[in-house]
Amino acid sequence: MSLHFESASQLLRRLQNKEVSALELVDMAIQRMERLDGVINAVVVRDFDRAREQARASDAWRAAGKPCGVLHGLPMTVKESFQVAGLPTTFGHPSMRHHVAKEDAVAVRRLKSAGAIVMGKTNVPVSLADWQTFNPVYGTTHNPWDTSRTPGGSSGGSAAALAAGFSPLELGSDIGASIRNPAHYCGVWGHKPTWGTVTLEGHTLVPRALAETDISAAGPMARSAHDLALAMEVLSTPLTAWSPLGRVPVSWNDSGRAPRSCRVGVIWDDAEAEVDDAVAKPLQSLVEWLRRQGVPVVDLTHPKPGEPQRPVDSAEAHDVYIHMLRAITGARYDQATYEHARSQAATIVPGDTSYRARLYRGNTLSYRDFMQYEERRERLRLRWHAFFEDFDLLICPVATTPAFPLQPTGERWERMVSVNGQPQPSTTALFWAGYPALVGLPATAIPVEQSPQGLPVGAQIVTKPYADPLALRFAAWLESEWRAFKAPPLD
Repeated sequence: MSLHFESASQLLRRLQNKEVSALELVDMAIQRMERLDGVINAVVVRDFDRAREQARASDAWRAAGKPCGVLHGLPMTVKESFQVAGLPTTFGHPSMRHHVAKEDAVAVRRLKSAGAIVMGKTNVPVSLADWQTFNPVYGTTHNPWDTSRTPGGSSGGSAAALAAGFSPLELGSDIGASIRNPAHYCGVWGHKPTWGTVTLEGHTLVPRALAETDISAAGPMARSAHDLALAMEVLSTPLTAWSPLGRVPVSWNDSGRAPRSCRVGVIWDDAEAEVDDAVAKPLQSLVEWLRRQGVPVVDLTHPKPGEPQRPVDSAEAHDVYIHMLRAITGARYDQATYEHARSQAATIVPGDTSYRARLYRGNTLSYRDFMQYEERRERLRLRWHAFFEDFDLLICPVATTPAFPLQPTGERWERMVSVNGQPQPSTTALFWAGYPALVGLPATAIPVEQSPQGLPVGAQIVTKPYADPLALRFAAWLESEWRAFKAPPLD
């Protein structure tokens, strides 16, 4: 495989063995971006001069025999929404075009402290609020597998940069599958950690309190599950979790169970968000393969009475997630946007369960109403806890389809995707985003197969809180035994 598509772990071994220098890796990545990124438009903030300077310093440090961090000399990129000192952070807003960060986000600082070299920042949708990646500041990012299609969002530039061979490692964020969805669409790996274990401090447009945003998580994206584990070690050290009293020390909840011994539940479809056969059939194939390996697998898609059941009621989980998600994202609206949401909420009739209705109701929830949803979420959390008494992992879709054609106009719920020949609002797939995210569960997105159209198809591996190492270990086993990274036909 070309160096452009080797994993971060492989490149780090080459650096350690002095088969290649940091400067050579940086130059190689820059040359590839300059040749191909004009079409893909993934790395929209470029810091090439500083990257070369840091690479030279990295090589000199290693040559002097000084101790090196675990990412020493590795070039990488980060999502535009993370503050990087000296670079703009806009979230896609033209009014913030000249907003330059004065210091690094904590996650970026940890990556740099481990020796990583940040070459630039990758594109996002406006306010990180789409499964497409386009904005008035930087334009549209295209999927390297098919440039007429979305790379996903909001970490769409991140996934596109990985798939195109521009960068071996990325830092993303996820509240509505913004790590998992682009990984699925672009055929790469991504990990949404247990909520609060990787700090979001510095993932912001304006100064704010240091409390973590509910549901939202920061995490790594890569071309290998092994790289996710490596990056998580850096991003989560010291391991703490957010609490009402601030950050407190915690430990990983890892039984050490071997992948072949894991008790696995699989769901490949749901009435709340029907899944296209192009996604469902690869998951069914994975079930068959796991059984041939001796893995104890239970198909929970259509359970009969008396058989093991799904973790939670799907309709309840979907309703609670969308209302809480939109309450959280609406909490930072400016006054004009909030007033618009209030005027729209006033037009909604009781019983309307459309995405539009849930969006505007969620945007304008009172604290009393929000806490009622919080009570419902806690009951869902307890049901998940009971589920993980019997299962180690759950495998389910990330989205209802592979990457869909770019649709730059209209509201998100007005944009339709084709599911088994029928139109489905693109927002329906948020069900799968919220299934684990609502209660803070870790989820690792993995490539599974390719669709009949040759597009990547992924799945997410979900496990109990603080069991991130187990999900990552299972993902690494699948990578070795089932499917490794496949590069798109760019060259």
